[in-house]
Amino acid sequence: MTTYQAQGEAEFGDYVALLKPRVMSLVVFTAFVGLVVAPGGMHPLVAFCAVLFIAIGGGASGALNMWYDADIDAVMRRTRARPIPAGRVSGAEALGLGLALSGLSVMMLGLAANWFAAGFLAFTIFFYAVVYTMWLKRSTPQNIVIGGAAGAFPPMIGWACATGGISLESLLMFALIFFWTPPHFWALALFMKEDYHEAGVPMLTVTHGRDVTRRHIFAYTLVLAPFAIWLGLTPVGGPVYLGVAVALNALFIWRGWQVMRRSDAQSNADGHRAEKSFFKLSLYYLFAHFAALLVQHWVAA
Repeated sequence: MTTYQAQGEAEFGDYVALLKPRVMSLVVFTAFVGLVVAPGGMHPLVAFCAVLFIAIGGGASGALNMWYDADIDAVMRRTRARPIPAGRVSGAEALGLGLALSGLSVMMLGLAANWFAAGFLAFTIFFYAVVYTMWLKRSTPQNIVIGGAAGAFPPMIGWACATGGISLESLLMFALIFFWTPPHFWALALFMKEDYHEAGVPMLTVTHGRDVTRRHIFAYTLVLAPFAIWLGLTPVGGPVYLGVAVALNALFIWRGWQVMRRSDAQSNADGHRAEKSFFKLSLYYLFAHFAALLVQHWVAA
């Protein structure tokens, strides 16, 4: 791993960027939904603190990921402007920030909510920083499949904050994110294949080609749909959520089918239009499901 030294004066925004705020926003939202829809509820101030510490833990994971992946980030067009490869923040600073925030977030979540949730957060940080970043990402085309569990844990942590445990509902929220993650990232890889190839990341598009990746994307849309709809049949679901889930999954499967039927020649000719459209839809897909859970909860209250 290359050691990166800062070459200029870092600004506050550079340290915020280390925390991957866009990824953190998804962590915060799904954890918040998991906490709110859980039975029993929490005092609003305690709930706010719990979500805040989960967010800090998510940011810590991002900083540790950027520290270790700086050599990859320096090669890829999408990431070469990040603070470490751009020379604005040193690798040592990113590592120190990530470790400090990891310890702070876990300790404070334990004090604010419960130690089961805190331990779950600690495991999630470890899973993302060590299991995914240091091992899976560089060693197997299944990197995003197995590693996607890290991004799927936050609603379970939120649920654990409110209940002190795990349930079918929280497992289904996990499954919703877990099975959504591969088609989401593989769609991105379809039109960013060269970046992953140059960086030596064994993404499915690099190791098996785009045709295989397209078939995997469609297969995962089929696997994902039953879990998304099943969640609507649990106590946290209902007609509002079910209506959104059925409509969105029908659309997701249809778009996945369209992507699967395309050839490289068609994709190159129109600038990967269908792949980019599917990727954008995947962004709305997850947000809409968790927003529907919130609306369903408020309607039923």
